Amino acid sequence: MALGLGIDTGGTYTDSVVLDMDTKQIVCRSKALTTRDDLIKGITASLKGLETTERISIVSLSSTLATNSIVEGKSCRVGLIVMGKKFGHTVNIASYAYIDAQLDLKGRTVKKLNVEEAKAAIESMCGKIDVLAVVGYMSVRNPSHEDTVRNLAERMLGIPVVCAHDLTSKLGFEQRANTAIINAGLIPTIIDLIRSVNSALEELGIDAPLMIVKGDGSIMNAATAIRRPIETIMSGPASSLTSAMVHTGVEDALIADIGGTTTDLGIIHGGFVRTLDTGAVVGGHRTRVRAADVSTYGMGGDSRISVEKGKLVLSSIRIIPLCIAATRWQHVRDWITGLDSLDSSPSDIISDCELYTLASNTEYSYLTESDKAFLRAIADHPMSVREVSESTGIPADRFCLKDLESEGYVTRIGITPTDILAAEGTYHEYDTDVSHKAVGLLAKKAGSEIGPFIAAVKKAIVRKISRCIMDHMIRAETGKEELSDTDRAMLDAMLSDTKEYSILMKLRMPIVGIGAPVGAWLPEVARMFDTELILPENYDVGNAIGAISSSVTETVEISVRAAYQDFSDDPECVVYNGEEAFDFSEKDEALEFAIEQATKIATARAKESGAAEVKIETKVDQMLVDVEGKGHKVFRGATVIARASGKPMMHWFD
Repeated sequence: MALGLGIDTGGTYTDSVVLDMDTKQIVCRSKALTTRDDLIKGITASLKGLETTERISIVSLSSTLATNSIVEGKSCRVGLIVMGKKFGHTVNIASYAYIDAQLDLKGRTVKKLNVEEAKAAIESMCGKIDVLAVVGYMSVRNPSHEDTVRNLAERMLGIPVVCAHDLTSKLGFEQRANTAIINAGLIPTIIDLIRSVNSALEELGIDAPLMIVKGDGSIMNAATAIRRPIETIMSGPASSLTSAMVHTGVEDALIADIGGTTTDLGIIHGGFVRTLDTGAVVGGHRTRVRAADVSTYGMGGDSRISVEKGKLVLSSIRIIPLCIAATRWQHVRDWITGLDSLDSSPSDIISDCELYTLASNTEYSYLTESDKAFLRAIADHPMSVREVSESTGIPADRFCLKDLESEGYVTRIGITPTDILAAEGTYHEYDTDVSHKAVGLLAKKAGSEIGPFIAAVKKAIVRKISRCIMDHMIRAETGKEELSDTDRAMLDAMLSDTKEYSILMKLRMPIVGIGAPVGAWLPEVARMFDTELILPENYDVGNAIGAISSSVTETVEISVRAAYQDFSDDPECVVYNGEEAFDFSEKDEALEFAIEQATKIATARAKESGAAEVKIETKVDQMLVDVEGKGHKVFRGATVIARASGKPMMHWFD
């Protein structure tokens, strides 16, 4: 029996499962709170909660680290050298140089690379950068310029160097540059994560290959992840899609992954994860990274719930649920209990149901004296704003709490959907008594009894999740990146509470729920869409299951282009394999060669990424054009796609 260990670091919990790789049955499982300031602490705690870690043959990790690092703007010093076209500086870089070496659309040299000019550009960055990205215009047709500069830079600077042609074979200079820069900036981060995970595994006596989940749901070995860390973006949501396919057997479904921080929505169709053809948008920048077509919404078990001007507000801000905070800090429990016992109007004190705790011990020398005093006051335990003001003598309006929160110095503690379920009695972990008292106070502020208030909040959460689903489905079907005002108005009408009309939206595929809160929210959501809800066994650790259930997959695309002036039925063609161009006198010969090359390259990459045995699927997308406008279409080109996949290599025990 081969055992696999799957690990998923989510926004709130880090889940671990040991899976029988033959039967796909869970041997044991564990959950621990994610330690956002140092992921390895949460990973170690989760691993130590497993009943057994013996005879593990393979380990697979799904992590939000890359995505979070990009969104939060965390990166090392990246240098960029471009050739043939100047960069639009859409992504921040520490140092930049342009070399006037040019290739044409077919990859032929227009202006040779001047080696001395290249050396001068590299020398100018010495001591100023940690990683270098090299991007040449048309390098996907001829990577020789990028390769030359990389070889020089590695010798001269002794730092990692990333070439754009190694990350994507698609055209689009700006997008390829974004991809190379972001990838380069993530290399030190992913190295630290892998080193830490390996240390934690070693501490537990686990000696097995470490795989990392990619954004398209497949996996790669640690060595490949270090070279291409950008491919790990959307790793967590992609794991949920894989888990849904493997453990339900469905081939067409909407996957709703509801975690503590977000709701992630994706689609599986025909047994495959729907991916973005145009490349993933990372931190607001279009890249050429192959990733699942997943929409992320700020609605999770840790989302903030408040009453403002008498109205219920569901915010995308992630806070710590009161029930969890009260379990960790006695002061939180004492404070909420004290508020609950007061006779004064809750409208005057309800803001004190929210407290603040230190999120980071980062140096904060540039902050105002008032903000420094606030951070010092909450160093030992969380406090409300009123408490801090009373203890420091500083008026509450002097604290820049919005900035302290957005910059990661503090984390808010307050009422969340998790607390609503705890107050209702359907969630039993942590200090549910505190949740009940706090929700009761918030209900009074809304002018309601606690029972009707809980029902109203639950209805609002269901409607918000339903709106997210409608938003995702419309964008997925129409290809829109953003909905128009008309689209949004239509969604609002569908979810309106008016008694005059009712608009229904039927979903023609089941919803598969992954994540701890889905049992509470998705049954009613599925009823709204008149569709089936599937909750797999152990859905609350579905991402960890997906991580260890994935296969190694590498996809290669090769371009075939008809000769510019040849409009015959069997034109001369050029095949670009990413290294050089090949001329053919016949179309079929060119396509056959392209399939052969794509198969060869994809197979090699899959084995390099850790696949044991590789299976190949090929597809040819031809471009046929009616050149003369008479209905007769002729071949103008094709994209040959080869997908190599296989189960990962494992450590076998005698």
